[in-house]
Amino acid sequence: MTVDSVSSAADTLHARATRKAMVRLLPIMLAAYFMAYIDRTNVALAKTHLQADVGISVTAFGLGAGIFFVSYAFLEVPGSLIMHRVGPRRWIARIAVTWGALSAAMMFVQGEWSFYVLRFLLGMAEAGLYPTLMYMVTVWFSQKHRATVVGFIYLAPTVALVVGNPMGGALMEFDTALGLHGWQWMFLIEGIVTMLVGVLVWFSLPETPRDASWLTSEEAEILSARAAGDGTETGNRVKGNLKHAFARPFIVIVALIYLFNQVTNVGIVFNMPSIVEGLNIHGSFLIGLVSGSAGIGATLGVLLVPLVHRRFGNEVALIGILAASTAVTAAIFVLSSSPTLQILLIVVSMVFVFGTLPLFWSVAMARMSGLVAAAGLAFINTIGLLGGFLGPYAFGLAEEATGNPSAGLYVVIAASVVGVLLTPLLARAVRSEDAAAAPAPVSR
Repeated sequence: MTVDSVSSAADTLHARATRKAMVRLLPIMLAAYFMAYIDRTNVALAKTHLQADVGISVTAFGLGAGIFFVSYAFLEVPGSLIMHRVGPRRWIARIAVTWGALSAAMMFVQGEWSFYVLRFLLGMAEAGLYPTLMYMVTVWFSQKHRATVVGFIYLAPTVALVVGNPMGGALMEFDTALGLHGWQWMFLIEGIVTMLVGVLVWFSLPETPRDASWLTSEEAEILSARAAGDGTETGNRVKGNLKHAFARPFIVIVALIYLFNQVTNVGIVFNMPSIVEGLNIHGSFLIGLVSGSAGIGATLGVLLVPLVHRRFGNEVALIGILAASTAVTAAIFVLSSSPTLQILLIVVSMVFVFGTLPLFWSVAMARMSGLVAAAGLAFINTIGLLGGFLGPYAFGLAEEATGNPSAGLYVVIAASVVGVLLTPLLARAVRSEDAAAAPAPVSR
């Protein structure tokens, strides 16, 4: 056989194995991430009911909602290091069962302190989930397919944006059934579903390609080989390796760009209803329906941008283009006076904001593996969580200063411009990283 025919046969085998892995793994991974997003944000639906039923003030609610991210961020890296030791299947199953139980326990909230404690514990329980999902991508998929796979994974939160509020609202219609409030039914049922997802993960999710009974030995081997071939293996010991996860310039810059992306992302998501209401759209159902359009834009972004990337090729340049597009879209929003156009512009901006996310992780995954991937991806996500803090706060300051919920779009412009300015630094850092990793030329 010729070299070309052998290469073609290997490519065909790898393509078949990759399709199998996507079909078998992604539904389980998406189910876990979907329920994580639901259980993380369903407290927003219960806000006014918690105030009326157990006396939790607006200030206390804001503190309790945010305290989730404190424990979540604090335990991201340690949780990922434990995951690397025990394996993704056990760690995701443990996460889902414990956070499902704690989410269900939210039905027992009696006041501010019980609310704080349960939200803090919920953040502890969920810490490490997303980096674990990203780590699995590095184990199962080649660099060629990673942006596409991460895009599919991001369907979980984008679909949750569209259907989460209606789903939670429907559960809250059980109000007074068996003497429970509607919000208690919501926490209980969604928590139980999450625990069942944890059981599904335990019995259905293989650790590595070699553990998958639905792959042939040849398919498992080529998946592992091509996934490992895209990263730089640095060993499995913590000592001497964490500097490779935290101190490399390209990781720090990716994390910073991700932070400013999350300022925009979380700022829009948590303020979309008030922005819509500020555009003279009235009625809870209509506000919720229009707000869900942001999720439609986000879904289009995570599906379409990876397709563009496969044709465009240059991930870093595309990150800069998407950040610039977000800034331009937000600027047009600020200059516009048409509510219809403004809503459409937010939807378009979410295409850019969410569409960028698979590219961040693809850039990072291409240059780390093993323990370094587990710790480095967790580090990037931890920095991104700071954007989750800063975005809603900055939006609130803008609204307080102007009295207009849409003033938060100035924050979007500023954060996106910073992302554009950081892109050339990322390009330079990536070139240096790749040059350092390239094998030395063989002397003759």
